[in-house]
Amino acid sequence: MRRKRFMKGSVRPRRHGAVKVWVAQWWEGGHRRSKVLGRCSEMTKGQAEAALNEIIGPLNRNAGHKQVPIYTFGKYLEDAFLPAYRRKWKESTRMTTEERMLFHLKPEFGERLLRSITREEMQALLDTKARHFSRSLVGHLRWDLNAIFKMALSDGCVEHNSAAGLFTPACKPDAEKKVMSKEQICLALSVLDLRERIVFRMAVFDGMRPGEILAIRLGNIGSNSVHINQRVYRGNWDTPKGRKGKRTAREVALSPGTLAEIEEWKLSLQNQTSGGLLFPTERGTPLSRDNLWRRSLRPALQKVHLEWATFQVMRRTNASLSKKAKIDAKVAADQRGHGLGVSLEVYTMSDLEQKIDAVRRLESAVIH
Repeated sequence: MRRKRFMKGSVRPRRHGAVKVWVAQWWEGGHRRSKVLGRCSEMTKGQAEAALNEIIGPLNRNAGHKQVPIYTFGKYLEDAFLPAYRRKWKESTRMTTEERMLFHLKPEFGERLLRSITREEMQALLDTKARHFSRSLVGHLRWDLNAIFKMALSDGCVEHNSAAGLFTPACKPDAEKKVMSKEQICLALSVLDLRERIVFRMAVFDGMRPGEILAIRLGNIGSNSVHINQRVYRGNWDTPKGRKGKRTAREVALSPGTLAEIEEWKLSLQNQTSGGLLFPTERGTPLSRDNLWRRSLRPALQKVHLEWATFQVMRRTNASLSKKAKIDAKVAADQRGHGLGVSLEVYTMSDLEQKIDAVRRLESAVIH
């Protein structure tokens, strides 16, 4: 009986009439096999090698030798990396991360052999993206490339992680991070209708994310708080933001003004059961955050020149005014549902009044 041996096969260009094609050759059952994989004008040699690998892979499984997989970047991304990482990502993370990788990375490297992509090429891509996009996006792309090549290294698909030495270059300057003043908050409340006013209050005073607000069910609203155990993101239900595998549900305190307006709003709801949504559409489904902003919130705020006060600005306002009001930083962070570091470093902004007070207090502490 012929001993089964590991084989690599070969890919060579051949001329079929006037057309040049890639031809794969390998051994199977003691006989030499061949197959035309595609035209040389339409397929690179790397793609042809990856196609041959799919053919001989099943034949090599029991050959007593570990086969080194041959992948193009795009095929490894879609067949190996994304299926593995979907099992650890939250649904909202999956949606945004997959979209980013497929839009920014696959068109650039998709047809290239994974092992042929160099650090210089990846850094050049990041440099190009940095001229048009924010540091946040470019930083995420650097993380994406490092994660892909790190996993490819563990799978034996590359000899080393070419993305380990990547860095985030100087990027397009970020837009000014605005925070609403007390006067602007009061002005906004004066022009918003009841539904939009409650959403605005929950974001600015109670520190809730828009996806959490739009997922609230009546049965979760208590006498002075609301139980947050769901959120909705682009029409998909998910658990609240936080580390996967950890309990992310939390109790959020509601301000007296918010509670009073919720009671008024509930009178207009058709579904008064505990499972009914606080902010349903006519079909009983959750409101879309983007539609709510475009159709209701922004037009009203535009009348008083506050159209820049997005949901992100509302969240930053909550963090900044909480600090200015001397609310305990840990309590404020727990209310918003994120870590203390993120609360202070990302969302909290100090205004000029606080800075002036700080330098005066420092000077008085030194010069009596």
